[in-house]
Amino acid sequence: MTPQELQALVDYHYWASDRMLAAVEPLSPDQFTRDLGSSFRSVRDTLSHLHGAEWIWLSRFQGTSPASGLPHERFPDLAAVRAEWAGTEAGLRAFVGGLDQTGLERVIEYRVLSGQPGASRTWHLVQHLVNHGTYHRGQVTTMLRQLGAAPPASLDLIAFYRGTGR
Repeated sequence: MTPQELQALVDYHYWASDRMLAAVEPLSPDQFTRDLGSSFRSVRDTLSHLHGAEWIWLSRFQGTSPASGLPHERFPDLAAVRAEWAGTEAGLRAFVGGLDQTGLERVIEYRVLSGQPGASRTWHLVQHLVNHGTYHRGQVTTMLRQLGAAPPASLDLIAFYRGTGR
């Protein structure tokens, strides 16, 4: 994996996340927080988890291992999710944009939320973050359909490559 290839995956991740958030925008407050019986109850809770996981990984990349995630109640509406996620996105883009080949191979040591130690190569962790986002964007798409809302435009990686000319 090269720095440019990893940057392309991060670009894809935020391209797809932006499309997902645009599809969530028309939801009513009730729809946004309605319990749909998913692994994270609602659209709000799933977005909170998705952003919270990125925040945790960014913190770990910066040398800190948070002991807990962000509470879902911190995000009463989509605007609150967007506001905090924008800062996390900027931090993650800056981190990945500053990596060279040596940085990609560097092993990052951290603690998982249970307190157990973990250690992985940087590029593995960033790939995990992108893959995690793909999984939960799929859940949000299903939730939107359950709510009778329109799903996002294609979130496929190939659609990103074709649409951006990469």
